[in-house]
Amino acid sequence: MADLKFEDVSITYRTSGRNDRGEVHAVKNVSLDVPAGSTLGIAGESGSGKSTLVMSVLRLLPKSSKLTGRVLLNNTDVAELSFGELRAVRWTSASIIFQGAMHSLNPVRTVGQQIIEALELHVTDEWKTEAARKERVVELLGNVDLPAEKANVYPHELSGGQRQRVMIAMALACNPEIIIADEPTTALDVIVQEQILTMISQLVVERGISLVMISHDLSVLATACDRIAVMRNGELIEVGPAGQICHAPREPYTQKLAHAFPTIGDPASRMRPVSRHEQGEADAQERTGVPDDAPVLLDARRVSVTYRTGGRKVPAIREVDLQIRRGEIVALVGQSGSGKTTLANTLIGLQEPDPGAEILFDGTPIPTKPAQLREFHKRVQLVFQDPSAALNPKMTVYESVAEGLRVQRFDGDEEQRVRQSLIEAELTPPEDFIGAIPQELSGGQRQRVVIAGALALQPELLIADEPVASLDASVRGEILGLLLSLRRQLGLAALVITHDLGLAWNIADSVAVMHRGQLVEYGPTEAVLLNPQHSYTKTLLAAAPSIGDVKPEPQQ
Repeated sequence: MADLKFEDVSITYRTSGRNDRGEVHAVKNVSLDVPAGSTLGIAGESGSGKSTLVMSVLRLLPKSSKLTGRVLLNNTDVAELSFGELRAVRWTSASIIFQGAMHSLNPVRTVGQQIIEALELHVTDEWKTEAARKERVVELLGNVDLPAEKANVYPHELSGGQRQRVMIAMALACNPEIIIADEPTTALDVIVQEQILTMISQLVVERGISLVMISHDLSVLATACDRIAVMRNGELIEVGPAGQICHAPREPYTQKLAHAFPTIGDPASRMRPVSRHEQGEADAQERTGVPDDAPVLLDARRVSVTYRTGGRKVPAIREVDLQIRRGEIVALVGQSGSGKTTLANTLIGLQEPDPGAEILFDGTPIPTKPAQLREFHKRVQLVFQDPSAALNPKMTVYESVAEGLRVQRFDGDEEQRVRQSLIEAELTPPEDFIGAIPQELSGGQRQRVVIAGALALQPELLIADEPVASLDASVRGEILGLLLSLRRQLGLAALVITHDLGLAWNIADSVAVMHRGQLVEYGPTEAVLLNPQHSYTKTLLAAAPSIGDVKPEPQQ
């Protein structure tokens, strides 16, 4: 079995061009041991150096990087391996499960072809013939709970969880001694996430392999790892048993990470995400919630949506009733494919419902004609899940925020409105951001730009589709705190689509649980999350990882 050691490892990047920042220190003097058969989680936010550190194990760093210190695999310095030796090590001694399965898989080759490629590069007696390699593919798919026929499909034909299972199957293909998992469950719904984590843990135990897992969520790491190392700004902050790191962290930064994801039922985190909005009068005001007599802003009744494909009718939404009051935040939760986004698109007029549905906004049916629909969209705005995809990489922040104003033919002072929207989205001072392009901003800043673009039209309702799904712990808290602040200052209502029940506990007045196109449970947040009535809601709650579920270390 393989031992992995990092001995005083430092990694720098050379930068040039428009974003020239000189020499960037990504990893600074990190020393870590991963004994054979052990499990180590590496926690930290974007830019902490987690991925850079583990990519050095198989020399996957770009040419602009420089590594000092030693990375030892079975007491062999990886830097001293020839290309042939390195190729022999990859897949067999160590393999990687990359973060974005859709980006890592080849879109024009079937799943089976991609797994076979690794087997062809590392032929053993076990899969020497083509027939044996095909049998191995079927075996690997079975190991990750996928049927054999999935070998013949392309990545886009699989769900997010299935694609992630394929990545795990590829990583296991050549019987590696170490698996490196880089954010393997980011943006997956809680049930699929639980399945993936359980599967990884079982494979580690059954095969006796070592595991190094990266995440910004301590509760996810604690599910699969015995030890956790915490990184910040390229440095190793704290290392210890998972129970100690989660329940009795020594460093303030680790304590912040441990409290970033709330425990459902904890009164201290109710309407109080970990952010700069968490204290003072605003906090007390948020806790009072929306008055019961607040007028209804959006009223959806008997909403059904049916898709037609290949001559078949596929029901996507069935008989949904939903209300959002002025100033209310409603969390719409459920797994991928449950119909959440289809419902949101229908409520905003981008998807036509089946006959018999009634959707009222401020007491008036939402329009269907393009000219009237454009006017309606001044009052209701969408915030998309992935800010990197929502923003044009060639447009400045000013142009991105002003785009909606120009589409709506705004006849006021455009620059003043853009600046005010940036201030409301807490991008201050606005002059520091107006000329920037998306790649010059952090993930949280990009999400704020998307929100600022929505706020520019002064809407009454925001529909936010997974607004923090792939953001870091502290950035997540800041965005959630911003939504509460906008509700308080502007009276803004919001429908937040999410698979994160902790988010609902953090900021939502009401929770609507969606399953297979139906609302199976709907009511005040405390009632739904603390006393669920439907079995599916109970399943979601049971699947959500929590710091509270991690066993503390026994007292010495």
